Amino acid sequence: MGSSESDKLGLDPNASTSNDESAQFLHSDDSSTSSLVNEEDPDSTESADILARDQQLKTPTYDYAYEKSMSHAEAKLFYQHHQLSTKSGDNTVPASPVPTARSAADSHEERARTASDFSPQHKNQAAQKGSMTAEPEWNLGPSSYHAADGMHDVEDSHLADHTARNHAVSSGAAQAAQTNQGSYLPGAESLQGTGQGIGMSQGAGFAPGDDAVTSELKAVYRKIKGLLDRRSKYMELSLQRPGDDPRDQAGWELYPPPPEPAWDEGKEYHPGNVGGPSDVVVEKRRKMGENIGEDFDMADVTIPGESSYTYRLDHSSVYQVYESESAADRQEPLVDIPSLRDFYMDLDAVVDVSTDGPAKSFAFKRLSYLEGKFQLYALLNEYQEIADSKKVPHRDFYNVRKVDTHVHHSACMNQKHLLRFIKSKMRKSPDEVVLFRDGKHLTLREVFESINLTAYDLSIDTLDMHAHTDSFHRFDKFNLKYNPVGESRLREIFLKTDNYIKGRYLAEITKEVISDLESSKYQMAEWRISIYGRSIQEWDKLAAWVVDNKLFSPNVRWLIQVPRLYDVYKSSGMMEDFEQVVTNVFQPLFEVTKDPSSHPKLHIFLQRVVGFDSVDDESKTERRLYRKYPIPREWNTKQNPPYSYWLYFMFANIASLNQWRQRRGFNTFVLRPHCGEAGDPDHLAVGFLCCHSISHGILLRKVPLLQYLYYLNQIGIAMSPLSNNALFLTYDKNPFASFFRRGLNVSLSTDDPLQFAFTKEPLIEEYSVAAQIYKFSAVDMCELAKNSVEQSGFELSLKQRWLGSNCGAPGVAGNNVAKSNVPDIREAFRHETLMAELSLIERYSEGASAEERNILAPGLLHKASVKTGAPSEN
Repeated sequence: MGSSESDKLGLDPNASTSNDESAQFLHSDDSSTSSLVNEEDPDSTESADILARDQQLKTPTYDYAYEKSMSHAEAKLFYQHHQLSTKSGDNTVPASPVPTARSAADSHEERARTASDFSPQHKNQAAQKGSMTAEPEWNLGPSSYHAADGMHDVEDSHLADHTARNHAVSSGAAQAAQTNQGSYLPGAESLQGTGQGIGMSQGAGFAPGDDAVTSELKAVYRKIKGLLDRRSKYMELSLQRPGDDPRDQAGWELYPPPPEPAWDEGKEYHPGNVGGPSDVVVEKRRKMGENIGEDFDMADVTIPGESSYTYRLDHSSVYQVYESESAADRQEPLVDIPSLRDFYMDLDAVVDVSTDGPAKSFAFKRLSYLEGKFQLYALLNEYQEIADSKKVPHRDFYNVRKVDTHVHHSACMNQKHLLRFIKSKMRKSPDEVVLFRDGKHLTLREVFESINLTAYDLSIDTLDMHAHTDSFHRFDKFNLKYNPVGESRLREIFLKTDNYIKGRYLAEITKEVISDLESSKYQMAEWRISIYGRSIQEWDKLAAWVVDNKLFSPNVRWLIQVPRLYDVYKSSGMMEDFEQVVTNVFQPLFEVTKDPSSHPKLHIFLQRVVGFDSVDDESKTERRLYRKYPIPREWNTKQNPPYSYWLYFMFANIASLNQWRQRRGFNTFVLRPHCGEAGDPDHLAVGFLCCHSISHGILLRKVPLLQYLYYLNQIGIAMSPLSNNALFLTYDKNPFASFFRRGLNVSLSTDDPLQFAFTKEPLIEEYSVAAQIYKFSAVDMCELAKNSVEQSGFELSLKQRWLGSNCGAPGVAGNNVAKSNVPDIREAFRHETLMAELSLIERYSEGASAEERNILAPGLLHKASVKTGAPSEN
């Protein structure tokens, strides 16, 4: 650039200016130019016929005035400023986004040197030399940050990166890395591209000198931080956080216990010395896949005694727990549950931010950045991941643990299995009385004669239970697919737990499916079974069905699904108001928590229940009849309450119940509803606020901000692309692959194998179709399998056996490649990327005033204050 041009621009090419001065110069020049253009351009003046909402406003990515004022001279100015910043060969600005090959030692030395250059002592020394001689600080990465309360602890990214690639770090290197703990300073170049090579040190990618952009960034980040704080408070209140469940503690015992690992079976141990010889021999248990339930004996179960605590149903239809009767008289519950009004105020705050224009644009760009970052990572590290996987002995996709995190029990078998079972019963027990209808008893033979069918006539096509193209966007037709041969009486006989034969046929086919799961060894399931809320005896009947038929397996856990069918009950005259549903669902749970001996079978069954689900057709329209929703005992119309209303009362009662059960040392429950499959995207806001994880979630593709929030909180999403393909969204449009690349916590599940699967192993079928369509690698498949285990409600002791003893730790520290078959380099990338996003939130939201923090996240715990230090019950 010539001297005349330099004089014209007002810069000396030989002079070195500080970043702040340059940024102020640029900003002032932009402002003056923009104002000049606004004066000369008649289009920039405000017109009377343009609404305020249609005016072009400045955003972090677009400025109407600036776009019109951009000139060739300013382009030269930016170029000259870049030349000044890089003239001294500053290592903090990489010359190329592609990393070069180098040894691990060289990389670590350079990182240590870079970190020392940015230490506070070095900065102070540089500042004393004057701004004209100081080295320009044009590093766009966040210099330091601290993890927010409730979030993951921030680790040194260089140490994680170095560990991921070399699998060992010397003690001296580790100490050197820990001296800069809290600093986020990726090296200029990385061995495998997980450092600055893919933009980690570029931060949010915004010019730091633009005050207008920075102020809007801060506004968006503060809103996001406020929403994260809201969810954190609801999770803390309801004890749905990791580590809150007593079943994850070391002393948790379950009867019958899970089998010992194969390599430990029959071995002898010292009682006090692990690994030494002893006279104690492990008792031989039943062989997995055979004699299901034979290792259970009701006489061996210890039932705890009665609690001194008490409970009452308050005016708003939420069960409150009290330490004593006197405390109940004084209205001093263990925990104050947020009111319905507080819940909807928090929900409105989430919805408002999710529909905010700048927030949506910002979230969309961050998600696009995350997806592009993963694609670049995959290009740079594909062969390294393959090499790391090949080094692991014995382990591949087929023998890593995988959990079917979303499958309905009444559809857990495939059509061929059900067909074989029906034919078998027709052949072996045709004269068994199975139904009482219209005042007379019917045998199985008479039932089939009444529908003009024989065992020979039955086929897959005759059953007609597969969801074909006629079910697309027709949830009513899909529900009819649960009826074999279109007959509800066959569904009652074979697929119901509460019928004339007390669900014996369903128990027998359930044992056959359990046998298949145990024989596979590496497949687990979390079956969802219904409690309708029509009668208060439903819980005892369901528990008796499970216990009496001995449906216990280390491969199976249960979730309770509550169908949202109040309008059906009210129309048929079964219910007077909505409070009856709440009472029928939750009163038996509080009774058995107070005195397990009052419902001993229910107490045993609840040890294997991990959470609650809410199911029904989400695509139904929700008409708001009330400006202010009434309490349940006043909801006596035939209109079904909206999704958010159902979820609030499930959350509120589960939160109160969990506080009591935790004090008693009983397992707690989480809320994992169907959410975001169809209907209003606001359902996803409810899921974000008060749910541990969700199922489906495909509507997140329409709400970028909520999708970004689900990523930041790593909320589990159990997705079923084959199910969605038959009902609401074709496979090629499913966002599952995009969610996975962006880093959302997604897993694959089967939903309804009876309607969607063709093979004997529906979960493997789900994985295989996804791998073929989305071109997933073996590492991708193993990562999905690991996600499914982490999302599931299995005990921590089992997860540690499946994933490694440190499976709860974030990043590489929690990964055992010998168990999960996920290379450390992949775990390091996922963890570092998430930490970088969380660091940006801390960086831009830390300046919020106390008043702003109050507006963003009004205190919930001053109302929902948990009494800390309360003695635990025994």
